[in-house]
Amino acid sequence: MQIPSKYEASQAESKWYDYWMKHNYFHSEPDEREPYTIVIPPPNVTGVLHMGHMLNNTIQDVLIRRARLQGKNACWVPGTDHASIATEAKVVAKLKEQGIDKNDLSRDEFLKHAWDWTHEYGGVILEQLKKLGCSCDWERTKFTMDDDMSEAVIKVFVDLYNKGLIYRGYRMVNWDPEAKTTLSDEEVIHEERQGNLYYLKYKIEGSNDTLTIATTRPETIFGDTAICINPNDERFQHLKGKKAIVPICNRVVPIIEDEYVDVEFGTGCLKVTPAHDENDKNLGDKHKLEVVDIFNEDATLNSYGLHFEGQDRFVARKAVAKELEETGVLVKTETHINKVGTSERTKAVIEPRLSDQWFLKMEELVKPAIKAVLGEDSEIKLFPKKFENTYRHWMENIRDWNISRQLLWGQQIPAYYYGKGKEDFVVAEHIEDAVKLAREKTSNSELQTSDLTQDTDALDTWFSSWLWPISVFDGIRNPENDDIKYYYPTNDLVTGPDILFFWVARMIISGYEYKGDKPFNNVYLTGLVRDKQRRKMSKQLGNSPDALKLIEEYGAGGVRVGLLLSSAAGNDLMFDEALCQQGKGFGNKIWNAYRLVDGWQVDDSIEQPESSKIAIDWYESKFQKTLIEIEDHFSKYRLSDALMTIYKLIYDDFCGWFLEMIKPAYQQPIDAKTLKSAITIFEDNLKIVHPFMPFLTEDIWHYIADRTPEEALIVAKWPESKEINEALVNEFEFASEVISGIRNIRKQKNIAFKDAIGFSVINNEKANTTFDSIISKLGNLESIDYVSDAVDGALTFRVKSNEYFIPMAGSIDVEAEVKKLTEELNYTEGFLKSVQKKLSNERFVNGAPEQVVASEKKKEADALAKIETLKASLASLG
Repeated sequence: MQIPSKYEASQAESKWYDYWMKHNYFHSEPDEREPYTIVIPPPNVTGVLHMGHMLNNTIQDVLIRRARLQGKNACWVPGTDHASIATEAKVVAKLKEQGIDKNDLSRDEFLKHAWDWTHEYGGVILEQLKKLGCSCDWERTKFTMDDDMSEAVIKVFVDLYNKGLIYRGYRMVNWDPEAKTTLSDEEVIHEERQGNLYYLKYKIEGSNDTLTIATTRPETIFGDTAICINPNDERFQHLKGKKAIVPICNRVVPIIEDEYVDVEFGTGCLKVTPAHDENDKNLGDKHKLEVVDIFNEDATLNSYGLHFEGQDRFVARKAVAKELEETGVLVKTETHINKVGTSERTKAVIEPRLSDQWFLKMEELVKPAIKAVLGEDSEIKLFPKKFENTYRHWMENIRDWNISRQLLWGQQIPAYYYGKGKEDFVVAEHIEDAVKLAREKTSNSELQTSDLTQDTDALDTWFSSWLWPISVFDGIRNPENDDIKYYYPTNDLVTGPDILFFWVARMIISGYEYKGDKPFNNVYLTGLVRDKQRRKMSKQLGNSPDALKLIEEYGAGGVRVGLLLSSAAGNDLMFDEALCQQGKGFGNKIWNAYRLVDGWQVDDSIEQPESSKIAIDWYESKFQKTLIEIEDHFSKYRLSDALMTIYKLIYDDFCGWFLEMIKPAYQQPIDAKTLKSAITIFEDNLKIVHPFMPFLTEDIWHYIADRTPEEALIVAKWPESKEINEALVNEFEFASEVISGIRNIRKQKNIAFKDAIGFSVINNEKANTTFDSIISKLGNLESIDYVSDAVDGALTFRVKSNEYFIPMAGSIDVEAEVKKLTEELNYTEGFLKSVQKKLSNERFVNGAPEQVVASEKKKEADALAKIETLKASLASLG
């Protein structure tokens, strides 16, 4: 079948993806082959394909397709994450549009809406990944809220609780007033923001004295339960044992002493608000202070806020400051930069809040995970290695993980309350088991399921995704099943450094806890996708291109290549759409190269020319050398470098040189032997390009020959390593310079390529003559004459110390050529003088860096050689 003149990406993409799906190439079952497994970092069920997903999943697909070609049993498990906060926010917004308030719904009613939303939008991103060419095992698709996945999460919670690792505690937590839930420390982003520092006067009870405190949050004075001074501060000795009066609410509070107060900061007096600051809470506990919580769960003021009740905290801040100013309490206001914690998901400013929450003790759990990455015999490698420091920082400073969330969407905590007290609960996988435990605990055999109330909190999303490499193979519920025994530990994990702690570290922790083994061998951390101005791509900035439109415009292959060309291992990726155009151009180059080969007529009676035989031997060795380079890049997760190496091989060596070497003369046939070898070489090229450009390569593969499904490129065999003829590769480097020299002279002198020219060589380098037939063909030479003396009436050029002569008789205007060469000689001699002047200056030679002096010496040597060649050319024309 003849190949069309143009590659139609969209047609090829739908055709071949359907073909791959129809023949089930992506599906994997345990067998006798070596497994190669990747689990997808599950995108949020709320998500649509963005540039970060495109990069991440392109890399995974490249690794999976290459493993498949290497004969491994490649299994790439796809899926999505239920993303509690993000999804619940979307569902609440949708209900609001319909005039429904979440608070008016029962848990079951809300969950029905959430599941409806998930079924409608949840699979969008996975469908979009297909457009990119991702060869995931779709039959294994998982969702973190699937029944079996949820069952595994609950099983783990109960197990950890029974081991004494999960506990309930009343602690200061990060409260997101928009999502109305607690967050773990890692879900809080600290940003520098400009605010104000308010200086407030508090009266001292029973006197006319005052003290001044500085605060960034005047609205929290309603929660003040003490003023604290440093006992060693000379300025405030007179305040010891006295009491202060809090403005507006007129609460009388003790003045306490503690060395915690920094005498240098602010005024040296500190207002203590135990309900709304972690450090204040610690001080409050130490001095047994009252705790007054002034906020509702949405961060509006409650009744403790008096006439400001119901106002949002930021509105109240201004109103309170105004009243304090009017009453003479506000002494002054200064601008002040401070760090503000914001919710990673909703961007709301975090409120420290005291609350009953569930925690997981981390101190012992992290030990195997620290050793696995940072130990002497580390089992898990991070690429790039620099991220080990980040990992170390997180793991060695770990705090207990707050795993409860005040949300409905997520796995409900399996704690069942049977009484009014905080400790009146049992933990069990099912309510039937809970009843039995509650009966034992209370010695009340009459208890029924109706007497038990399940905790309303849901588990943190990460508490389900930390089990991902185990739970996707059902390794928690059925620890000895065939899949988990075959596919675990997985091979490579590809993800972003922003979730190194949230997800990667926690998967390592759960892997050792529940399988006694690492969850993966290698973690490849991609950079962030940024625009050309180095800004992170985001919807807010409007600098993120529409991923699907890019695929539409440049084809999936063009986008995949474009992304990888701009992405050095582990560094941020400066995305430039021009690189997708370059990727598309690369695809067209391969397409047109096959069209050229496909268009040659074959004649079985022709002998193979010597030039073609050498060309084939050379390219095969060059290909093998490149194969070793590619393997090295892959072993270090330098996928961009692997692609660039392949790109140069195809673009320069294959299209630029090899096809030219074997191309038959105009309208002449090619010999069968050369064509057969060229096709084999082309097929090997397609195999190494396939992981990067799967659609284009599969399309050409089937134009080359009629193939059965068993012979499709996707399941072909990665090229085997063979012996390399290093000498041949090195000789060609020399020969290519000779050919370039001939082409330059033809171009400069406008000598048409169809006109054969004479050619003589003084072979001072004792260069091999292996490539003479190719030099002759690509230079269109009458012959190559080896001579011992310079040839008169000829133009010359040098390669190393070899001198080459092209007779000029009849080809050029000798007078014009002499003039041109004289001008060039004068310029070069002037340039040489300036360089030599610099080199004769002792101060320069002794003072300049070594590489600068070496560079000047190279300029001198190059200029001397050029002068010699120009003089020889002039002499031969004289």
